[in-house]
Amino acid sequence: MLKHHFPEASDLIYGCMGLGGSWDDTPITREDKMHAQRAVEAALDAGITVFDHADIYTLGKAESVFGQLLSEQPHLREKMILQSKCAIRFADSSGPKRYDFSSDWVTQSVEGSLRRLNTEQLDVLLLHRPDPLIELDEIARTLATLITTGKIKHIGVSNMNRYQMAYLQSALNTPIVANQLELSLSARDFVEDAISVNTPDHAHSGFSAGTMEYCMTHNVQLQAWGALAQGRFTGGKTQGETDESTAKLVRELAEKYSVSPEAIVLGWLTRHPARIQPVIGTTNPERIRACAQTTALSLSREDWYLLFETARGQDVP
Repeated sequence: MLKHHFPEASDLIYGCMGLGGSWDDTPITREDKMHAQRAVEAALDAGITVFDHADIYTLGKAESVFGQLLSEQPHLREKMILQSKCAIRFADSSGPKRYDFSSDWVTQSVEGSLRRLNTEQLDVLLLHRPDPLIELDEIARTLATLITTGKIKHIGVSNMNRYQMAYLQSALNTPIVANQLELSLSARDFVEDAISVNTPDHAHSGFSAGTMEYCMTHNVQLQAWGALAQGRFTGGKTQGETDESTAKLVRELAEKYSVSPEAIVLGWLTRHPARIQPVIGTTNPERIRACAQTTALSLSREDWYLLFETARGQDVP
């Protein structure tokens, strides 16, 4: 778990994908900077210490605007665990959209993130998506060099199954500390995998069997991107009657537990024994505070299953 390496790690992660303005080459504006400052300060005030980046977020501007804040308030860095991701390459003059675990690309990506974030070291580097053309020895040497030169402290992954993690780990001399996956009340296949064994439904699960158990056994921190399901159950656009029923139940449970609807949705994840860390990406300070109420919540087994069954639209097998 991340807390094995960082005792100060918060139960929630602040995802910085929404910082920096638009996804184009428009320069960062003063309003973009103020927007980022309000969000980061709200996250820190809510007790969040882990901040999640990627080199591609708003084409690098998310890291850049964050780095500007750290440049002006360097003391904030001591309160943060900074992680960033690399290996996704958008289409360019060299080729189509692709994933790249080559030494040159990973190294220059990390150096670019450090420069933009105005920091000397990433606490965690996550490989963003698996590269089918991975050269195991090459990526292992590259990651080892990044650690020994002090550019990164720990290694994580994103969107990998247990076999891919085990394969990568076989060449590393340091543990994989985190895996960031899409997990939410709408992306429930990680639970379907657990309950549908020995049933025909298991063949339809979109989640790689055993990935949760691998992470829990090997102390790999599970981080949940898309944790709020794009707001489907907390006032956003629903997708049919099942979503509407789930949103209604979320509101009822929020009243029962005296917390926000966001806390109920996130609390469904944090109730899992894997101690999942939800990544929240809202830039609205009020909603950040609403999400932070999750830390004071522990759903009963009955309410956890009620949410699960309502969201799936049927009883468990």
